[in-house]
Parts: sequence; structure tokens; C-alpha cells
Amino acid sequence: MTDTLDMPEKLAPAAADVAAERTLGIILVSASAIAFALTGVLTKSIHADPLTITCWRGFFGAILISFYVLWRRRRSGGRESLKLGWRGWLLAVEGAAASIAFISAFKFTYVANVAVIYATSPFIAALLAFLLVREKIRLQTMVAAAISLCGVAIMVGAGLGNGHLFGDALALLMTAGSALYMIMVRAFRDSPVVWAGAVSAFLLFVLGWFVTDPLAVSPRDVALLATFGCSFALASILWTEGSRLIPSAEAGLLGSAEVPFAILFALLFLGEVPPMASIIGGAIVLCAVFAHAGRDWLKAKSARS
Repeated sequence: MTDTLDMPEKLAPAAADVAAERTLGIILVSASAIAFALTGVLTKSIHADPLTITCWRGFFGAILISFYVLWRRRRSGGRESLKLGWRGWLLAVEGAAASIAFISAFKFTYVANVAVIYATSPFIAALLAFLLVREKIRLQTMVAAAISLCGVAIMVGAGLGNGHLFGDALALLMTAGSALYMIMVRAFRDSPVVWAGAVSAFLLFVLGWFVTDPLAVSPRDVALLATFGCSFALASILWTEGSRLIPSAEAGLLGSAEVPFAILFALLFLGEVPPMASIIGGAIVLCAVFAHAGRDWLKAKSARS
């Protein structure tokens, strides 16, 4: 009888630990969204060309992410393999190509356009998964994707007349690349994804070193490039750690906050106000993204109750 009465007291610390873990996960994933949202501001603040930016971002990012991977491997007692294999190398190369398009897009169009177009990557991933591996698409995903497509069409259509079409096209290319990367990560479950990200960043450094002149940068740009590399690595690490502590639906919803933060930072630090077509199209896409992510979160929450 005494043991039965003591059960709530014994369970209380465990429940408190779970709540603390969830709170920490929310904080980490939210912080990663804010760090990722700085990409547009940092890219446009650096005077160097896109390849030079990706070169140095890759250099600083590769170092920090490598330290993180080695630290996690040491904590696990060396159980985590660093062997990439052909799947890991494919992830690294594809990720590097998407990064080049991502950075370049910011140079040719509004931060808001890139951020909003990138927000549609889960829907493009669902479409690619259906085409490549015949993975079923949920009705709510199809509806959200159709609404998002309308918003993107409004934004890209406006680019036809104001010279931002090339940047919007790069953003679409990058989003398709990111969607393909998501599918590859799911398909290559045994590959060390974070380590592949570090190798991808290093590949960008090597490419930039041979293709452009990475040393021809001003001291101001050097400081910004170092900040960029550190923010990229920090965002990746925060997301990796935070997503381990909360359900994927909740992580996806919190990660979507990157888009409004990116637009806000562009307004505050660059004074960049997108045209009305971008605002309208962006609002349509954001409504679809948040409604879709919010519905998944509510389903996951009710399933746990």
C-alpha cells in the first residue's frame, strides 16, 4: 500500500524531466530558426560574389560542424560511424549544389521571395517522393501545396517585370534541391547526415578556392563571412539537438518561423520592403505552410493525449 501511495512522487521527477526536455527542444529549434533567418541579411551585407561567400561559409561551417560531430561521437563512445559511402557523398554533393543556388538567389531577388519560396520545400518533397518512390501524398498536403503554388506564382509573375525573375528561379531551383535532399535523408537512414553536411561545407570551400579568388575580400567582409559561417553551423547544431527532444511535427512548425524572421530581419537591417505582389504571394504561402504544420502538430498532440 505504501508503494502505491509513493508512485505519484516517484513519477513526478520523470514527468518534470520530460517537460524540461521538451522546453529545451522548443528553445533550441526556435533559436535555430532565428539563426537560419540571418542568411539573407548576411548574404546581402557581404560585397563578395556568391561563390566567395559559399567558400568561406563552407570553411567556417565545416570546422565547427566537424567539432560538433566529433564531440557527439566521443559522447557515444565512438559508436557513430563517420564512413560516408556513396550515399553520404551523394548527400554532400547535392547539399553543396543547393547551397550555391541558395546563396546566389539572395543576390538577385528579395529576401522575402527566397524565404517564402523555400518554405514550400516540404510540399515539393512530397511531390518528388510520390514521383520517385510512389509515396502517397496526403489530401491536406495536396491542398496546401496547391495554395502555396498560387502564392509562388504571384511572386514569380511579378518578377517578370522588375528584373528579379532570375533570383526567383534560383530560389525555386534551390528549393527543389532541398526537397530532394529531404528525400535522400529519409532514404539513406544509415548515412551520417550531419557529417555529410560538414563534408558538403568543405566541398564548397574547395570549389570556391579554385574557381574564385577567396582572398580578395575586405576586412569588413572577412568579419561578416566568419559570422555567416558560425551562424550556419550554430543553426545546424541547434536544429539537430533540438529536434531530438521534440516530435517532428512540432519541430517542423517551429522551423517554419524562419520565414517571418527572415523578412523581419531584411526590413530591420537592410530596409528591404518587398513589392506588394511578394507580400500578397508570401502571405498566401505562409498561411498554407503554417496551417499544414499546425494541423500536423495538433494531430500529433491529440495522439499523445
